[in-house]
Amino acid sequence: MDADFSRLGRIAIVNRGEPAMRAIHAIREIRLEHGASVAAVALHTDAERSAMFAREADDAQLLRARPMGSAIPYLDLAALEEALLSSRADSVWVGWGFVAERPEFAELCANLGLTFIGPSAEVMRALGDKIGAKRLAEQAGVPVSTWSGGRVNDVDEAAEQAERIGYPLVVKAAAGGGGRGIRVVHDPADLSHSFLRARDEAANSFGDDTLFMERLVTDARHIEVQVIADNYGNVWTPGVRDCSIQRRNQKVLEESASTALTPERSAWLANAAAELVRLANYRNAGTVEFLYQAATDDFSFLEVNTRLQVEHPVTERTTGLDLVKAQLLVAAGGRLEGDVRPTVGHAIEVRLNAEDAERGFAPAPGTIERLDLPAGPGIRVDTGVSEGDVIPSEYDSMIAKIIAYGRDRTEALARLRRALAQTTVLVRGGTTNRAFLRALVDHPDIVSGDVDTTWLDRLTSDGGWQFETRTDVALVAAAIEAYDVEERVDIDRFFASAARGRPQLKADAPRSVDLRIGGTQYRLAVARVDRDRYQVALGDHKVLAAIEPLRPYERRMTIGRQRLRITSLPQGPEQLIEVDGVPHRVSQDDAGLLRAPGPSVVVAVTVDEGDAVEAGQSLVILESMKMETVLTAPFSGVIAEVMTTGNVQLDSGAPILRLESTEDEDAAAVGPGVDLANLAAASVTERSTSPAFDALDTLRRFILGWDVDSSDIAEVLEHLATSDPADAQVMHGELNVLRMFADLASLT
Repeated sequence: MDADFSRLGRIAIVNRGEPAMRAIHAIREIRLEHGASVAAVALHTDAERSAMFAREADDAQLLRARPMGSAIPYLDLAALEEALLSSRADSVWVGWGFVAERPEFAELCANLGLTFIGPSAEVMRALGDKIGAKRLAEQAGVPVSTWSGGRVNDVDEAAEQAERIGYPLVVKAAAGGGGRGIRVVHDPADLSHSFLRARDEAANSFGDDTLFMERLVTDARHIEVQVIADNYGNVWTPGVRDCSIQRRNQKVLEESASTALTPERSAWLANAAAELVRLANYRNAGTVEFLYQAATDDFSFLEVNTRLQVEHPVTERTTGLDLVKAQLLVAAGGRLEGDVRPTVGHAIEVRLNAEDAERGFAPAPGTIERLDLPAGPGIRVDTGVSEGDVIPSEYDSMIAKIIAYGRDRTEALARLRRALAQTTVLVRGGTTNRAFLRALVDHPDIVSGDVDTTWLDRLTSDGGWQFETRTDVALVAAAIEAYDVEERVDIDRFFASAARGRPQLKADAPRSVDLRIGGTQYRLAVARVDRDRYQVALGDHKVLAAIEPLRPYERRMTIGRQRLRITSLPQGPEQLIEVDGVPHRVSQDDAGLLRAPGPSVVVAVTVDEGDAVEAGQSLVILESMKMETVLTAPFSGVIAEVMTTGNVQLDSGAPILRLESTEDEDAAAVGPGVDLANLAAASVTERSTSPAFDALDTLRRFILGWDVDSSDIAEVLEHLATSDPADAQVMHGELNVLRMFADLASLT
């Protein structure tokens, strides 16, 4: 039976950002391929009127927040009902997140006479609820690990179940996904706190605080089977994915196929997933998830996501399917004809997020100032933002998904590395995890595929990701930026004072610049020695750097034979400087002030004024985008001032507390392991000209007003006095200097 796409009519998209754009692309293609009368209608909040998905949709409908409704309108059924009626929708696509797995919303659509592009409410209750799904899996004979057998209502019941299940265990939300509402418990002393935090997070994220518990399966791979079923009993399982690279149960890298499974085991797993969804009478797209222990070759059923997954593009890329268009086909009454397409090649996806890997992966939202996304052979990018768009703190921090495809895994990884190197995203007020992703795909364990679901958590157990940084280069770049800012102020002051008849010249060079990086203060001397050259000195080490402006926020710095790409963006009191893609935060000396890394709510301040703290000690717990972030002491010291309390909303850069260092000030002035010796050595280049000609170049720069130390002029004149008067090159240089002097004299 052919699909009648026109019956879908006006398709309301109850989602935002990248998922909404994914639907818009598919709906537009259906219209162009089949001539169907279908239209994408984007529901958006008032703050999203100019967002990319609202601009790109065929029509848009305001989703109004209600005074007593959910803080997130996309979760408010009454607000959604009002918007759907106003939009004159005929059908609804929900994608992933928000109400995608809420049977109450599917029922609302049915009551309004709308086609819900997804499974029925009854099936969603049976499978989307992780408790119901486990019970159904047991009926289907799918392996299930030891669990609570149903809902766990309170802490007392949790303690009873824990004694039966054993430690380590997982407390998990029955609704939703995305790693929220999940806590791993290794010790009975942590059970109560973990249970309560998981319940609160589940209620805030999904509007449902139902929890259950299960045994923690260790040393396991996270394996997914993509399924899609039509209304005629046909079930396709078009791909098996490996999503083992996770941080706090949030997927970071996904690929198809799994390096842990043979083709035979993948086929067995796909058949098991198909049997489960047939038993559930499933319709439309979904995902069946398993944990796999390679050592024992055992599978454990995890859950069924009754929706499309964020990582579905790797399946699309290796099978040639368009799963969103397949969703529309099934909803329009179409049949899945023939056998499922075989998997060809290998695909890997990473999630480019607005988060700070060095600060415990804290959400780092803001305004996108620069967005250069990769292209080229084998690269696909799914995004829902453009330059100028705001990444709000209320929602998911994803900026884009970057998918690399190759004939084999080696080629896919190589293309992914190339794509990440091509990517530049600058977020005013925030940052991204691009540098982390670049380092991640180069890690030997990723290259070999020898990982499990806890691998990344073990690697980042100290709270963040440590990069191979270039703090010396970042320090030089920040010093030059500070010099340029002060120079512009001096120029403006000169013209303003000249207009009053009393011109004021700039201060003598070099300028002194105080910077702080990594909790350590540095005092640098900066001089501009030519139009595009600067000398930066720290102690006895002097670095000569040539600067070439490229685009806004971007420069090329050349030090000797090193060519370095520098991007720089002000972040409140800090300067976010990327050196060849690796981020560094440099600030004008802030006297130990700890600031909010982004818009956030203070959960707790764990210290008081007068407390002595060690470097790395927890000071403040913040919450942003429903994720908690711990701020730690950058150096050992004493809390001099606490400027906020719990449950306070902070803007990016807002001061939280001031820390006074107890370290030796003289030792801290240079900083542990950070000096400019290597750069100073690299910046010494041999010249092919004579010392006399070099001296003339110094004299030229001195006459033109560049920052040449007047004490050097005596040495310059000595070189000229001993030069060969018959040297034509020297004579030509002398004439140029004299012409400059004459021109300047005539101007005055």
